[in-house]
Amino acid sequence: MQFPLVLGLDTFGDRTNDADGRPISHAQTIRNLVEQGVLADELGVDFFGIGEHHTDDWPLSAADVVLGAIAARTKRIRLGSAVTVLSSDDPVRVFQRYSTLNAISGGRAEVILGRGSSIDSFPLFGYDLADYETLFEEKVNLFAELRKGGPVTWEGTTRAALINQDVVPHTESGPFPVWIGVGGSPQSVVRAAHYGFNLMLAIIGGNPSRFAPFSRLYDQALKQFGQTPRPVGVHGPGHVAATDEKAREEFWPYYEDVITRIGKTRGFATPTREQFLHEVGSHGALYVGSPQTVAQKIAANLPALGATRFDLKYGMGGLSHEALMTNIELYGTEVIPRVRELLASEF
Repeated sequence: MQFPLVLGLDTFGDRTNDADGRPISHAQTIRNLVEQGVLADELGVDFFGIGEHHTDDWPLSAADVVLGAIAARTKRIRLGSAVTVLSSDDPVRVFQRYSTLNAISGGRAEVILGRGSSIDSFPLFGYDLADYETLFEEKVNLFAELRKGGPVTWEGTTRAALINQDVVPHTESGPFPVWIGVGGSPQSVVRAAHYGFNLMLAIIGGNPSRFAPFSRLYDQALKQFGQTPRPVGVHGPGHVAATDEKAREEFWPYYEDVITRIGKTRGFATPTREQFLHEVGSHGALYVGSPQTVAQKIAANLPALGATRFDLKYGMGGLSHEALMTNIELYGTEVIPRVRELLASEF
């Protein structure tokens, strides 16, 4: 089965700086994010996703609310999470929020579910990290039941049972797309196939080609579970500017700062300039450069990974709103047309 080529944008709502290099408020960050989503729609970007976080650097704790604001001002762009940390949320409430977004947007909602590589939501909502796997498995199971529509009967250990429960709002035209975000776990790949969910490969470091076996595993698992073929997507961080040099110089200092700080809790090594340049090269995971450079890298990696969708995770804490708007403009007007041209024979 041939799936259409989809080219989107993801953001974590990174807190940006003003013209003087000072961090702007959380409120202004969120208002700017709405403007970014509206611009993406105007420029023909296929999808706009917001990832859930709960920190001072990433204050997007209610992505669905922001997506609703964007939905009210747009007509065609698909909108969704990137990702929703289902492990520390209630599947019923997640389903209701995105069913509501689906209604507001006229059927343009999607949701990407994840276990959460960023674990700040666990202590915030009173969950034990020792239950990490159990929480996600049970909650994905319940979400799959909710997505079927109709009254739900379900029982588990992580929340109260449901007995023939009607969950509203109902969707108008069938279930909205659901993806499982995978950052390196074969079990998550098999889980996505088991439930008939789409697969999103979150590749944030190293050679993207090492994820190719996951696409093959996913295809094999879909067949084993008797599921129909499903699309594979790729989520990759990056930054687009007029030239390669400008993109790298704008992105590097903020990338170094953010990765150094989060590395203290996640075990990442402090990045070096040499490592950064490797990551922006042809064998790295960062899509940083001119429109031509970024387009060529996307067009090379999608077929190699058996994927038909690419979402650029744009932005990095410290970049200005103006730089992000330029990024979106270049992505929509130059990167997307060039990728479609390069892959025209395959789609």
